[in-house]
Amino acid sequence: MSEYNNNRPDRNVNNVQNRSRNNAQNRNRNNVQNRNQNNAQNRNQNNVQNRSQNSVQNRNRNNGQYRDRYNDARPDREERRRIRQKKKMQKLMFKAAVIAVLIIFLLIFIITSIMDSKKKSKNSDTTKIASAGEVSGSFDDEATSTSASTKMEKPTLAENYQELTDYNYYQSKKIVVMDADNNTILGGRGQDERVYPASTTKVMTLIVAVENLASLDDTFTMTIDITDPLYQQDASVAGFMPDEVITARDMLYGLILPSGADAAIGLSQMIAGSEEGMVELMNKKCEELGLENTHFTNTSGLHDENHYTTCTEMAMIMKYAMENPTCAEVLSAVNYTTSATPQHPEGILLSSTMFSRIYGDEVPGVTIDAGKTGFTSEARHTLVAHATSNGKNYIAVTMEADNRWYTTFDDFKLFATFCEGYTGEGVVIANGQTVVQPG
Repeated sequence: MSEYNNNRPDRNVNNVQNRSRNNAQNRNRNNVQNRNQNNAQNRNQNNVQNRSQNSVQNRNRNNGQYRDRYNDARPDREERRRIRQKKKMQKLMFKAAVIAVLIIFLLIFIITSIMDSKKKSKNSDTTKIASAGEVSGSFDDEATSTSASTKMEKPTLAENYQELTDYNYYQSKKIVVMDADNNTILGGRGQDERVYPASTTKVMTLIVAVENLASLDDTFTMTIDITDPLYQQDASVAGFMPDEVITARDMLYGLILPSGADAAIGLSQMIAGSEEGMVELMNKKCEELGLENTHFTNTSGLHDENHYTTCTEMAMIMKYAMENPTCAEVLSAVNYTTSATPQHPEGILLSSTMFSRIYGDEVPGVTIDAGKTGFTSEARHTLVAHATSNGKNYIAVTMEADNRWYTTFDDFKLFATFCEGYTGEGVVIANGQTVVQPG
């Protein structure tokens, strides 16, 4: 017991020590836990803050990138908007231009129609007064005088006129020979009967073309719509090609020398807008010249029952043509080379169909210096020729011959018989054949 009691202080001390240790340990444990909690809380706060900052930074970065992309895309949108506005303006301008052109054409059409109407009315009034034998200053005196000056007097029969009845000697069925200076018929047969002129028609085409062209240097572009049908019909052509740019001068020679239908239609479109328009001008010219038995339906001489003339009136047409320097030059040409073009770098050498048969000096004392040939199955062979002899002018027309040489030889005989300058030596052609016996 005493021993027990003696030991109690030690136990108390131990208990105190144990309690102190325990308290210290508890405090340390609590401090550690508190620190851990505080550290965890701090880390959580820091993580939250960091995430918030990162989110803000990411949003700012993303917003910045979006703004950059937006700003980069703005020029493209502006450019597209400008392009759309430009296209819209172009469409509006095109529509305005089309409307303006249509208005101009409409005004031109209206003005032209009014002028044509006034002109026709004036011509009609002038014709009525002229037929009544009256003249009025209120009408176009110049137009009246022009019509009167171009009207030709029909040639009269010469005092020594000869009816050429020998069909064995003159083999063309219809014939006339005219003294162009005295406007008299020296000889003929059936000269006032209607005949089909074939390509001698082109003499009138030439006249109308020359009188209506503004310049011989004006150009025309040949088209396939003209050339193809002619080649399919095997028509005589000058040889102009589609898209070839040709001068009016070249087409005049192409019309007469090789008897080119392509040139005839080209001139028609150039001058009158169409062949029908050209034919209208040709028939109007016949009226002006006083030709009562001549009527044309085309510019080339293709057969048509309503396409006709007479030998006398064809002689009158030739006389009128030879009084025009340009027409006379074309009708007198033996050869001609057209202007160089990409289609024909060296031009086209054109040769006269008439001068391919004659030299022009076969009849002694006579020079055959101009003319035009023709042929269709219905018209047969035709020829109108001009000659000079002893300073005088003569015209011979031979129609309805069964051979092209008949028209040529008949011309030799006519000029030898009726030209004053003929020497009487006879006519012998290149192959030695005697066409006219010396007399």
